[in-house]
Amino acid sequence: MSLGSLPLFVRLNGRPVILVGEGEPAEAKRRLLDRAGAQVVGEEAQAALAIVAIEDEDKAQAAIARLKARGVLVNAVDRPAACDFTLPAIVERGPVIVAIGTGGVSAGLAAALRQRLETLLPAGLGTLAEGLYAARAGLRARFPDGAERRRAIGAALSPGGALDPLAGETDVAAWLAGVARPAAQVATFVLTSTDPDDLTLRQARALAAADRVYHRVDVPPAILDRARADAVRIASDALPTEPGEGQIVDLAMDLRA
Repeated sequence: MSLGSLPLFVRLNGRPVILVGEGEPAEAKRRLLDRAGAQVVGEEAQAALAIVAIEDEDKAQAAIARLKARGVLVNAVDRPAACDFTLPAIVERGPVIVAIGTGGVSAGLAAALRQRLETLLPAGLGTLAEGLYAARAGLRARFPDGAERRRAIGAALSPGGALDPLAGETDVAAWLAGVARPAAQVATFVLTSTDPDDLTLRQARALAAADRVYHRVDVPPAILDRARADAVRIASDALPTEPGEGQIVDLAMDLRA
């Protein structure tokens, strides 16, 4: 499964961004750029990014062409086909930023999803993130191995865990004082569908947390894509006798069910 766009978070503080256009659409983009600390400049300035918010089609296309000819990456308001990058709907909780994008296809859908997420994500989420950042030295001391450290944090942040982010838990220091070394786990699944949307919640969570994924050769890439990007994928006829430490997922297919 390919990505239509690669989501990126760009630090714009103090950097120039070209904004071309007038009226409310342009002002809305200006407010967003101001929040990000960007230096809003005109078309003649030098910048890597530009936003074109011009209502007239001919004038908009002319501005887009001029900017792209200079090698500037362009966001064109209400013209997704002309966009080199799009601006997502945003949910902000301190340093935690959740971005919802539709590739410019439907800003209304992105806004509706943002409104739903606003009700789900507790206000203390930023405090939790800052606590985890402050605990980095303590986490490294408790779990010198990086993979083990990631598993411990993953277990704490899982649903019902000591630092469940949706439960409003924020006391990282108390968790770190009592946390034990996470045990190795092996989860074996026989899948009855090649559609990743048919994965159960347990299967999806196991893949998202896996360090290694052993799989038969007929498990489709779309299923394997649901695993962590840095999880090791190993094609094998069966789960090895000693699959290793950490979170292991073993996948087989049975489409007869």
